[in-house]
Amino acid sequence: MLTVLLSSPRVAPGLLTWQAWSALRAAPRVLAGSAGHPQLPALTAAGVIPEIVELPADAAGQAAFLSAAVAAAEGPVVWLAPPGDGADAELLAALSAAGIQVRVLNGAQELPGAHLLDLVSIMDTLRVSCPWDREQTHASLVRYLLEEAYEAVETVEDGDLASLREELGDVLLQVLFHARIAAERDAGDGGFTIDDVADTLAAKLIRRHPHVFGSTAVSSADDVSRNWEEIKKTERSERRVATGTDASAPSVLDGVAFGQPALSLAAQLQRRAEGAGMPGVSGGPADPARTGDSGKSGEPLATGDPAEIGEELMQVVARARFAGLEPELELRAAARRLAERIRSWERSVG
Repeated sequence: MLTVLLSSPRVAPGLLTWQAWSALRAAPRVLAGSAGHPQLPALTAAGVIPEIVELPADAAGQAAFLSAAVAAAEGPVVWLAPPGDGADAELLAALSAAGIQVRVLNGAQELPGAHLLDLVSIMDTLRVSCPWDREQTHASLVRYLLEEAYEAVETVEDGDLASLREELGDVLLQVLFHARIAAERDAGDGGFTIDDVADTLAAKLIRRHPHVFGSTAVSSADDVSRNWEEIKKTERSERRVATGTDASAPSVLDGVAFGQPALSLAAQLQRRAEGAGMPGVSGGPADPARTGDSGKSGEPLATGDPAEIGEELMQVVARARFAGLEPELELRAAARRLAERIRSWERSVG
Protein backbone atom coordinates (compact mmCIF):
# COMPACT_ATOMS: atom_id res chain seq x y z
CA MET A 1 0.00 0.00 0.00
CA LEU A 2 1.27 3.43 -0.96
CA THR A 3 -0.27 6.50 0.63
CA VAL A 4 0.26 9.68 -1.34
CA LEU A 5 0.02 12.37 1.32
CA LEU A 6 -1.06 15.77 0.04
CA SER A 7 -0.41 18.99 1.93
CA SER A 8 -1.10 22.63 1.25
CA PRO A 9 1.33 25.56 1.13
CA ARG A 10 -1.55 27.64 2.56
CA VAL A 11 -1.71 25.61 5.79
CA ALA A 12 1.05 25.83 8.39
CA PRO A 13 3.39 22.78 8.41
CA GLY A 14 2.40 20.17 10.95
CA LEU A 15 -1.29 21.12 10.92
CA LEU A 16 -2.28 17.78 9.45
CA THR A 17 -5.44 15.75 9.90
CA TRP A 18 -5.75 12.91 12.39
CA GLN A 19 -5.87 10.47 9.44
CA ALA A 20 -2.62 11.92 8.07
CA TRP A 21 -0.77 11.62 11.38
CA SER A 22 -2.10 8.06 11.82
CA ALA A 23 -0.82 7.07 8.38
CA LEU A 24 2.57 8.66 9.05
CA ARG A 25 3.05 6.93 12.41
CA ALA A 26 1.92 3.55 11.03
CA ALA A 27 4.26 3.60 8.02
CA PRO A 28 7.70 1.97 8.34
CA ARG A 29 8.89 4.20 5.51
CA VAL A 30 8.02 7.84 4.84
CA LEU A 31 9.56 9.22 1.66
CA ALA A 32 10.10 12.80 0.52
CA GLY A 33 11.59 13.99 -2.75
CA SER A 34 13.25 17.08 -1.34
CA ALA A 35 15.07 18.12 1.80
CA GLY A 36 13.20 21.40 1.48
CA HIS A 37 9.74 19.90 1.83
CA PRO A 38 7.96 22.25 4.29
CA GLN A 39 6.53 19.37 6.35
CA LEU A 40 9.92 17.89 7.24
CA PRO A 41 10.73 19.99 10.35
CA ALA A 42 7.31 19.36 11.90
CA LEU A 43 7.42 15.62 11.15
CA THR A 44 10.95 15.28 12.49
CA ALA A 45 10.01 17.13 15.68
CA ALA A 46 7.13 14.67 16.13
CA GLY A 47 9.43 11.67 15.78
CA VAL A 48 8.53 10.82 12.18
CA ILE A 49 11.79 10.84 10.22
CA PRO A 50 11.22 10.93 6.43
CA GLU A 51 13.78 9.52 4.01
CA ILE A 52 14.97 11.97 1.39
CA VAL A 53 15.02 10.19 -1.97
CA GLU A 54 15.83 11.39 -5.47
CA LEU A 55 13.07 10.45 -7.86
CA PRO A 56 13.36 10.43 -11.65
CA ALA A 57 11.86 13.43 -13.41
CA ASP A 58 9.29 11.47 -15.44
CA ALA A 59 6.11 9.92 -14.06
CA ALA A 60 6.97 6.43 -15.28
CA GLY A 61 10.35 6.51 -13.54
CA GLN A 62 8.79 7.85 -10.35
CA ALA A 63 6.17 5.10 -10.41
CA ALA A 64 8.85 2.45 -10.86
CA PHE A 65 10.88 3.84 -7.94
CA LEU A 66 7.87 4.04 -5.61
CA SER A 67 6.71 0.56 -6.67
CA ALA A 68 10.10 -0.86 -5.70
CA ALA A 69 9.93 0.98 -2.36
CA VAL A 70 6.53 -0.50 -1.60
CA ALA A 71 7.66 -4.00 -2.57
CA ALA A 72 10.71 -3.76 -0.30
CA ALA A 73 8.86 -2.31 2.71
CA GLU A 74 7.42 -4.37 5.55
CA GLY A 75 4.21 -2.38 5.67
CA PRO A 76 2.60 0.70 4.12
CA VAL A 77 4.70 3.45 2.59
CA VAL A 78 3.87 7.17 2.70
CA TRP A 79 5.01 9.44 -0.09
CA LEU A 80 5.04 13.17 0.78
CA ALA A 81 3.80 14.70 -2.43
CA PRO A 82 5.17 18.15 -3.25
CA PRO A 83 2.88 20.81 -1.73
CA GLY A 84 0.28 21.91 -4.21
CA ASP A 85 -3.34 21.65 -5.24
CA GLY A 86 -3.56 17.93 -5.91
CA ALA A 87 -1.91 14.65 -6.78
CA ASP A 88 0.00 14.16 -10.02
CA ALA A 89 -2.58 12.44 -12.23
CA GLU A 90 0.09 11.01 -14.55
CA LEU A 91 1.97 9.51 -11.59
CA LEU A 92 -1.21 7.97 -10.19
CA ALA A 93 -2.03 6.42 -13.56
CA ALA A 94 1.48 4.96 -13.82
CA LEU A 95 1.25 3.49 -10.30
CA SER A 96 -2.13 1.97 -11.10
CA ALA A 97 -0.73 0.46 -14.29
CA ALA A 98 2.08 -1.06 -12.21
CA GLY A 99 -0.48 -2.78 -9.97
CA ILE A 100 0.28 -0.69 -6.87
CA GLN A 101 -2.57 -0.08 -4.44
CA VAL A 102 -2.63 3.67 -3.90
CA ARG A 103 -4.51 5.81 -1.43
CA VAL A 104 -4.51 9.57 -1.90
CA LEU A 105 -4.90 11.29 1.45
CA ASN A 106 -5.51 15.02 1.77
CA GLY A 107 -3.60 15.73 4.94
CA ALA A 108 -4.18 19.47 5.28
CA GLN A 109 -7.73 20.77 5.05
CA GLU A 110 -7.85 24.32 3.80
CA LEU A 111 -10.41 26.74 5.17
CA PRO A 112 -12.71 28.48 2.68
CA GLY A 113 -10.91 31.50 1.31
CA ALA A 114 -7.43 30.01 1.69
CA HIS A 115 -6.69 30.54 -1.99
CA LEU A 116 -6.98 34.29 -1.48
CA LEU A 117 -3.49 34.04 0.01
CA ASP A 118 -2.21 33.15 -3.46
CA LEU A 119 -3.73 36.33 -4.86
CA VAL A 120 -2.13 38.48 -2.17
CA SER A 121 1.26 36.96 -3.00
CA ILE A 122 0.75 37.41 -6.75
CA MET A 123 -0.28 41.05 -6.25
CA ASP A 124 2.84 41.68 -4.18
CA THR A 125 4.97 40.25 -6.99
CA LEU A 126 3.21 42.26 -9.70
CA ARG A 127 3.58 45.51 -7.78
CA VAL A 128 7.32 45.00 -7.59
CA SER A 129 8.10 43.29 -10.90
CA CYS A 130 5.62 44.62 -13.49
CA PRO A 131 6.37 48.14 -14.86
CA TRP A 132 2.68 48.89 -15.48
CA ASP A 133 1.48 47.67 -12.08
CA ARG A 134 4.31 49.55 -10.39
CA GLU A 135 3.16 52.90 -11.83
CA GLN A 136 -0.51 52.68 -10.81
CA THR A 137 -2.13 54.85 -8.13
CA HIS A 138 -5.54 54.90 -6.47
CA ALA A 139 -6.59 57.61 -8.94
CA SER A 140 -5.35 55.81 -12.06
CA LEU A 141 -7.23 52.64 -11.08
CA VAL A 142 -10.62 54.28 -10.52
CA ARG A 143 -11.74 53.78 -14.13
CA TYR A 144 -10.96 50.06 -13.91
CA LEU A 145 -12.82 49.69 -10.62
CA LEU A 146 -15.93 51.15 -12.26
CA GLU A 147 -15.51 49.21 -15.51
CA GLU A 148 -15.08 45.86 -13.79
CA ALA A 149 -18.10 46.47 -11.58
CA TYR A 150 -20.25 47.30 -14.61
CA GLU A 151 -19.00 44.24 -16.46
CA ALA A 152 -19.97 42.06 -13.50
CA VAL A 153 -23.44 43.65 -13.50
CA GLU A 154 -23.77 42.90 -17.22
CA THR A 155 -23.14 39.18 -16.72
CA VAL A 156 -25.92 39.08 -14.11
CA GLU A 157 -28.30 40.93 -16.43
CA ASP A 158 -27.44 38.50 -19.25
CA GLY A 159 -27.78 35.47 -16.99
CA ASP A 160 -24.20 34.52 -17.90
CA LEU A 161 -23.29 33.06 -14.52
CA ALA A 162 -20.25 31.26 -15.91
CA SER A 163 -18.74 34.62 -16.87
CA LEU A 164 -19.76 36.11 -13.53
CA ARG A 165 -17.08 34.01 -11.88
CA GLU A 166 -14.37 35.67 -13.97
CA GLU A 167 -15.83 39.18 -13.66
CA LEU A 168 -16.02 38.92 -9.86
CA GLY A 169 -12.36 37.97 -9.95
CA ASP A 170 -11.63 41.17 -11.87
CA VAL A 171 -13.51 43.18 -9.22
CA LEU A 172 -11.54 41.39 -6.50
CA LEU A 173 -8.32 42.30 -8.29
CA GLN A 174 -9.17 45.98 -7.88
CA VAL A 175 -9.65 45.51 -4.13
CA LEU A 176 -6.32 43.71 -3.83
CA PHE A 177 -4.58 46.33 -5.98
CA HIS A 178 -5.83 49.31 -3.97
CA ALA A 179 -4.95 47.58 -0.69
CA ARG A 180 -1.44 46.78 -1.97
CA ILE A 181 -0.88 50.43 -2.93
CA ALA A 182 -2.19 51.58 0.45
CA ALA A 183 0.16 49.18 2.25
CA GLU A 184 3.10 51.22 0.92
CA ARG A 185 2.07 54.17 3.10
CA ASP A 186 2.48 54.48 6.86
CA ALA A 187 -0.65 54.07 8.95
CA GLY A 188 -0.46 57.72 9.94
CA ASP A 189 -0.54 58.65 6.28
CA GLY A 190 -3.69 56.68 5.52
CA GLY A 191 -1.93 53.39 4.94
CA PHE A 192 -3.64 50.05 5.41
CA THR A 193 -3.29 46.43 4.33
CA ILE A 194 -5.64 43.88 2.81
CA ASP A 195 -6.02 42.42 6.31
CA ASP A 196 -7.16 45.83 7.56
CA VAL A 197 -9.76 45.87 4.78
CA ALA A 198 -10.96 42.40 5.79
CA ASP A 199 -11.02 43.29 9.50
CA THR A 200 -13.00 46.46 8.85
CA LEU A 201 -15.55 44.60 6.73
CA ALA A 202 -15.88 41.76 9.24
CA ALA A 203 -16.47 44.19 12.09
CA LYS A 204 -19.06 46.09 10.03
CA LEU A 205 -20.96 42.93 9.08
CA ILE A 206 -21.10 41.77 12.68
CA ARG A 207 -22.11 45.22 13.92
CA ARG A 208 -24.88 45.58 11.34
CA HIS A 209 -26.33 42.11 11.94
CA PRO A 210 -27.18 42.15 15.65
CA HIS A 211 -30.05 39.76 14.90
CA VAL A 212 -27.45 37.19 13.83
CA PHE A 213 -24.45 37.93 16.04
CA GLY A 214 -26.28 39.58 18.96
CA SER A 215 -29.55 39.41 20.84
CA THR A 216 -31.70 41.68 18.65
CA ALA A 217 -34.94 40.01 17.54
CA VAL A 218 -36.36 40.53 14.05
CA SER A 219 -39.42 39.08 12.36
CA SER A 220 -38.90 40.13 8.74
CA ALA A 221 -36.47 41.46 6.17
CA ASP A 222 -38.06 44.91 6.67
CA ASP A 223 -37.01 44.79 10.34
CA VAL A 224 -33.47 44.01 9.22
CA SER A 225 -33.48 46.98 6.82
CA ARG A 226 -34.77 49.36 9.50
CA ASN A 227 -32.15 48.19 11.99
CA TRP A 228 -29.48 48.51 9.30
CA GLU A 229 -30.39 52.15 8.66
CA GLU A 230 -30.47 52.98 12.36
CA ILE A 231 -27.06 51.42 12.86
CA LYS A 232 -25.69 53.34 9.88
CA LYS A 233 -27.11 56.57 11.33
CA THR A 234 -25.30 55.89 14.61
CA GLU A 235 -22.09 55.09 12.74
CA ARG A 236 -22.28 58.34 10.78
CA SER A 237 -22.74 60.32 13.99
CA GLU A 238 -19.78 58.56 15.61
CA ARG A 239 -17.68 59.21 12.51
CA ARG A 240 -18.45 62.92 12.66
CA VAL A 241 -17.26 63.00 16.27
CA ALA A 242 -14.10 61.08 15.37
CA THR A 243 -13.28 63.40 12.47
CA GLY A 244 -14.02 66.59 14.39
CA THR A 245 -16.98 67.65 12.24
CA ASP A 246 -20.20 69.04 13.69
CA ALA A 247 -21.51 66.02 15.54
CA SER A 248 -24.58 67.95 16.69
CA ALA A 249 -25.90 68.15 13.12
CA PRO A 250 -25.71 64.72 11.52
CA SER A 251 -27.41 64.43 8.15
CA VAL A 252 -29.15 61.60 6.36
CA LEU A 253 -26.90 62.54 3.44
CA ASP A 254 -23.75 61.57 5.34
CA GLY A 255 -22.00 58.84 3.40
CA VAL A 256 -23.88 59.38 0.14
CA ALA A 257 -21.51 59.08 -2.81
CA PHE A 258 -22.47 61.96 -5.08
CA GLY A 259 -20.10 60.69 -7.76
CA GLN A 260 -22.21 57.61 -8.48
CA PRO A 261 -24.41 57.43 -11.61
CA ALA A 262 -27.31 59.86 -11.46
CA LEU A 263 -30.07 57.25 -11.40
CA SER A 264 -28.61 55.32 -8.46
CA LEU A 265 -27.83 58.64 -6.73
CA ALA A 266 -31.45 59.78 -7.10
CA ALA A 267 -32.73 56.47 -5.73
CA GLN A 268 -30.37 56.61 -2.76
CA LEU A 269 -31.32 60.20 -1.93
CA GLN A 270 -35.00 59.29 -2.04
CA ARG A 271 -34.46 56.28 0.22
CA ARG A 272 -32.50 58.38 2.70
CA ALA A 273 -35.14 61.12 2.76
CA GLU A 274 -38.01 58.66 3.12
CA GLY A 275 -36.19 56.85 5.91
CA ALA A 276 -35.80 60.16 7.76
CA GLY A 277 -39.52 60.92 7.39
CA MET A 278 -39.24 63.79 4.91
CA PRO A 279 -42.51 64.28 3.00
CA GLY A 280 -42.83 64.77 -0.73
CA VAL A 281 -40.06 62.55 -2.07
CA SER A 282 -41.63 59.13 -2.58
CA GLY A 283 -42.93 59.74 -6.09
CA GLY A 284 -46.28 58.15 -5.19
CA PRO A 285 -49.61 59.21 -6.72
CA ALA A 286 -50.27 61.81 -4.01
CA ASP A 287 -46.72 63.08 -3.93
CA PRO A 288 -46.38 66.83 -4.60
CA ALA A 289 -43.08 66.03 -6.30
CA ARG A 290 -45.14 64.65 -9.19
CA THR A 291 -46.27 68.18 -10.07
CA GLY A 292 -44.20 69.55 -12.94
CA ASP A 293 -43.43 73.11 -14.02
CA SER A 294 -46.70 73.13 -15.96
CA GLY A 295 -48.62 72.79 -12.72
CA LYS A 296 -50.22 69.53 -13.80
CA SER A 297 -50.43 66.73 -11.32
CA GLY A 298 -51.84 63.26 -11.20
CA GLU A 299 -49.81 62.08 -14.19
CA PRO A 300 -50.14 58.35 -14.90
CA LEU A 301 -47.60 56.34 -12.98
CA ALA A 302 -45.97 53.12 -14.04
CA THR A 303 -47.18 50.09 -12.18
CA GLY A 304 -44.82 47.78 -10.31
CA ASP A 305 -44.10 45.94 -13.55
CA PRO A 306 -40.33 46.27 -14.19
CA ALA A 307 -40.79 46.43 -17.96
CA GLU A 308 -43.34 49.24 -17.70
CA ILE A 309 -41.15 51.22 -15.32
CA GLY A 310 -38.20 50.73 -17.64
CA GLU A 311 -40.24 51.98 -20.59
CA GLU A 312 -41.29 55.06 -18.63
CA LEU A 313 -37.65 55.81 -17.86
CA MET A 314 -36.81 55.37 -21.54
CA GLN A 315 -39.53 57.87 -22.43
CA VAL A 316 -38.05 60.41 -20.02
CA VAL A 317 -34.64 59.89 -21.63
CA ALA A 318 -36.19 60.42 -25.06
CA ARG A 319 -37.88 63.65 -23.92
CA ALA A 320 -34.56 64.97 -22.67
CA ARG A 321 -32.77 64.07 -25.91
CA PHE A 322 -35.38 65.70 -28.10
CA ALA A 323 -35.08 68.82 -25.94
CA GLY A 324 -31.34 68.86 -26.60
CA LEU A 325 -30.48 67.93 -23.00
CA GLU A 326 -28.18 65.30 -21.53
CA PRO A 327 -30.34 62.97 -19.36
CA GLU A 328 -27.51 62.05 -17.00
CA LEU A 329 -26.59 65.66 -16.30
CA GLU A 330 -30.19 66.78 -15.87
CA LEU A 331 -30.95 63.98 -13.42
CA ARG A 332 -27.73 64.71 -11.55
CA ALA A 333 -28.77 68.37 -11.27
CA ALA A 334 -32.19 67.29 -10.02
CA ALA A 335 -30.52 65.01 -7.47
CA ARG A 336 -28.43 67.94 -6.25
CA ARG A 337 -31.58 70.03 -5.88
CA LEU A 338 -33.21 67.22 -3.91
CA ALA A 339 -30.14 67.07 -1.67
CA GLU A 340 -30.49 70.79 -0.96
CA ARG A 341 -34.19 70.31 -0.14
CA ILE A 342 -33.26 67.51 2.22
CA ARG A 343 -30.68 69.70 3.99
CA SER A 344 -33.19 72.55 4.21
CA TRP A 345 -35.81 70.21 5.66
CA GLU A 346 -33.29 68.89 8.20
CA ARG A 347 -32.55 72.45 9.31
CA SER A 348 -36.27 73.25 9.61
CA VAL A 349 -37.04 70.26 11.81
CA GLY A 350 -33.94 70.95 13.86
